[in-house]
Amino acid sequence: MGSSLSYHVEQPRPSPAIPPAKPAAAASVAQYSSSQNCQSCRWLSGSALFGAGLYVYVLGLRSLNRELPMRPGPIAQMFFGVSIACLGAVILADPKKKSHQV
Repeated sequence: MGSSLSYHVEQPRPSPAIPPAKPAAAASVAQYSSSQNCQSCRWLSGSALFGAGLYVYVLGLRSLNRELPMRPGPIAQMFFGVSIACLGAVILADPKKKSHQV
């Protein structure tokens, strides 16, 4: 086989980079665009999510009533429907009162 020869080759080192400047403080973390705050957008998206959640829940309940043994599929579907409906209710309730009339 062959013999191996190891030796140290010194590579030229790059000059130290200039450290990046620290970014200025963010203008406002709580700054939201008007599409996230408008009352009509909240009503539209909240009611759509609430309705979709109820629809998914009813479909799971309907399939659960057809099957005699309890299966995890319809129960998971009902849980997912309730979760979507709760998200829609939170959007409609506007707990932090961030919305305004447009």
